[in-house]
Amino acid sequence: MDMMLQVLAPELLILMAAMILLVGDTFWSQRYPALTYQLTLLSIVVTALVILLSFSSTSVQLFNGAFIRDGVADVLKLSMLFMTFFAFLFARDYLIQRHIERGEYYVLGLLSLLGMMVLASSYDMVTLFMGLEIMSLALYAMIAMQKDSGLATESAMKYFVLGAMATGLLLYGMSLIYGHVGSLQFSTIYQTLAASEPSLVVSLGLVFVLVGLAFKFGAAPFHNWVPDVYHGSPTGITLFLSAAPKIAAFALMFRLLIEGLEAALMQWQSILIILAILSLVVGNVIAIAQTNLKRMLAYSTISHMGFILLGFLTGNVGGYAAAMYYVVIYALMSIGAFAVIVALSRQNFESDNIADFAGLGKRNPVMALIMLVILLSMAGIPPFVGFYAKLVVLTEVVEAGFTGLAVFAVVMSVVGAYYYLRVIKTMYFDQPSTETQRDAHFATPSLRYGLILIASLVLVLGLLPDGLLTLFNEVMMY
Repeated sequence: MDMMLQVLAPELLILMAAMILLVGDTFWSQRYPALTYQLTLLSIVVTALVILLSFSSTSVQLFNGAFIRDGVADVLKLSMLFMTFFAFLFARDYLIQRHIERGEYYVLGLLSLLGMMVLASSYDMVTLFMGLEIMSLALYAMIAMQKDSGLATESAMKYFVLGAMATGLLLYGMSLIYGHVGSLQFSTIYQTLAASEPSLVVSLGLVFVLVGLAFKFGAAPFHNWVPDVYHGSPTGITLFLSAAPKIAAFALMFRLLIEGLEAALMQWQSILIILAILSLVVGNVIAIAQTNLKRMLAYSTISHMGFILLGFLTGNVGGYAAAMYYVVIYALMSIGAFAVIVALSRQNFESDNIADFAGLGKRNPVMALIMLVILLSMAGIPPFVGFYAKLVVLTEVVEAGFTGLAVFAVVMSVVGAYYYLRVIKTMYFDQPSTETQRDAHFATPSLRYGLILIASLVLVLGLLPDGLLTLFNEVMMY
């Protein structure tokens, strides 16, 4: 019993916090409007400390192998907690200005986080599906929180309908694999597939599974929801959506493809190659034509997902560790980029068009410098950590024998550098409009110091990258 409580402690803490805040907010929201926000951040910090204090590279399984606590799960959970903490920290002032800062936002965020953590520890198909649904249903509701915004409501409906369809395809693919193998547990699925010849049923199941995974990842050609949802959602919610759920999508793909279906590598590898190529092309090329910064970042997300897929298709531990490293670094950069938009936004002014950043280098040099660091890192320019993340993935791809694919990814990265540099050019060389001349200050101290920390991490991790990558390689070995 003690072992079970220790293994389940992170999930239980988040669940208890969500339930307490759901009830408690109705009592104290009028008298202490900031209490729910403060308790949410406190619960995230406490959960992270519990994981750190009980961190172990050995694995423990519960519920007949349905739930696992191992190094990979703990690292992914810590990353999710980190991103969620800063998403809530950065979003509050924005939500207050638009009158959508309610206890439900934090409760839904914690429930979504709970689903992500369950995904990271899932070790059979039922647990995986349960974690996916807990995460997704909370996200659908969060996106639609701004009820007076038709754009937000439309985005939530698109995400819900397409997400339900993708979930159905994923579930159908898993049912086909279960019908062939006769087990839901990933270890049994792996052993059965490794000991048998490839079958048509498994191949068909893999196609459906990969379609569902590609949607959750936002990979082309199943990417249409990404720019619409990123653009339509309130930016304070977009910055949460763009970070922690991407780490959860990595967990979903790692547990299902690597832990369960790695024995069928030769069958799904070619499909991942196609998805990676399409993601790199679609993401980088269409982003060039965007004038809205949130849509541009959405298309850049698609290209970044292509790099993560490159790590998976290598079929070796180094590639998986590189993909994990990339998704964590991407989430860090993404939350920083959207937080800058939040910091420059005001009531009735979103500051989410590229033209809104004109002259930012003169109006607010610190903010412009932070955005400069993040954009250069996203473009993969040294010495920032985005360059090292790309380099690690490309190195693994070359060592796996896909040299042509690595060269293509480099070319697409050069193409992608254009739209990042265009934003930088706008910040430092264009003249601001009358509307944007009034935002020469940070919104709140929490945004100020939080963004400085994010930008500092992007630089420091670029100068000293080995520690994090070594950790990821070590947890992958077990």
